[in-house]
Amino acid sequence: MSIDQIIGLITGILFGFLLQKGRVLRFDKQVGAMILKDMTIFKFMLSAILVGMVGIQFLASAGVISLSHKAMNLGAVLFGGTLFGCGWAVMGFCPGTSIGALGEGRWHAVFAIAGMVVGAAVYAELYPFFKSTILAWKDFGKIGLAEVFGISPWFMISVFWVGTIGLFVWFERKNL
Repeated sequence: MSIDQIIGLITGILFGFLLQKGRVLRFDKQVGAMILKDMTIFKFMLSAILVGMVGIQFLASAGVISLSHKAMNLGAVLFGGTLFGCGWAVMGFCPGTSIGALGEGRWHAVFAIAGMVVGAAVYAELYPFFKSTILAWKDFGKIGLAEVFGISPWFMISVFWVGTIGLFVWFERKNL
């Protein structure tokens, strides 16, 4: 086992632990998120994004890593986002929460995991069709918001932090 695999295993276990401690694996939290009555999952995800964006930008600024954006393809975003949302709504799990729920002993998560594996296989088989249709809709290239607006990534991160904290305050005032 390589050091990268060991690090991946450790961070995966830590992520699962945090998912469980954040109570985002619970069915009532999943349903609450779907009907916009419980923002626990959104707060968890946004918190992870806030920490991750600072860490990644810090590593990039220090020259430890180099950033390479994936192309922003309108068809892929719309189609993939719709499929992801439908799967989450039907099963009540995303990929991370399904594994976490299975780890908690909720065996029905196996159906969500199997659905994701089958979906990935179907996508792989249909990729030539998707490439000439949905994935050909509009490709904006490898862009990021900082490049689009011509500003510092650190400024974008600051704006996102302020907006997200404001959103958290609003969620708390509304008891979400």
